[in-house]
Amino acid sequence: MEASPGGRRAGRFWAVRRLPAALVAAVVLGTAGLFLYDVAAVRAGRPAMGWRRRLAHELASRRLDDAWILGGAAVAVLAGLWLIALAVTPGLRRVLPMRRENADVRAGLDRRAAALVLRDRAMEVAGVRSVRVDVGRRRVRARAQSHFRDLDDVRADLDTVLAEGVRQLGLARRPGLSVSVRRPAKG
Repeated sequence: MEASPGGRRAGRFWAVRRLPAALVAAVVLGTAGLFLYDVAAVRAGRPAMGWRRRLAHELASRRLDDAWILGGAAVAVLAGLWLIALAVTPGLRRVLPMRRENADVRAGLDRRAAALVLRDRAMEVAGVRSVRVDVGRRRVRARAQSHFRDLDDVRADLDTVLAEGVRQLGLARRPGLSVSVRRPAKG
């Protein structure tokens, strides 16, 4: 990643992830509220709820190698790993960070929009009949069909035009460029 003039790096954008956070908060809040109500009822002299008595009996009488205990533990571990993965990964893979010219401004470019811009530039090259451009985080792949002109000349022109287009996108990390040109299938 290239450092900007202000010395700050343009890192990836992080997803907000409101839905997983809201689901976890609702489950924790509901469970805590239910347990708190039951504990308060027991302290007030009422019997514990039936589900809590059954759960306590099951946990006390089942062995640790029981299938239900192992299954519940596996589900809890997988849910925890999923939440940890959501917490430590950026998540917005579709957005490419752009160079930071100003320390107060962060900009990003959607990969599909970048592919569309580069495809339009490639279609302006003489001899290109159709082109497909895929923009990844590290590489731009262009596959073109040429219906006239020599394939090497079209490839050289596409290399030049697309390299300039990638440079003008202003991305923080300039992706590599891969161009392939072929003739259309005769049909």
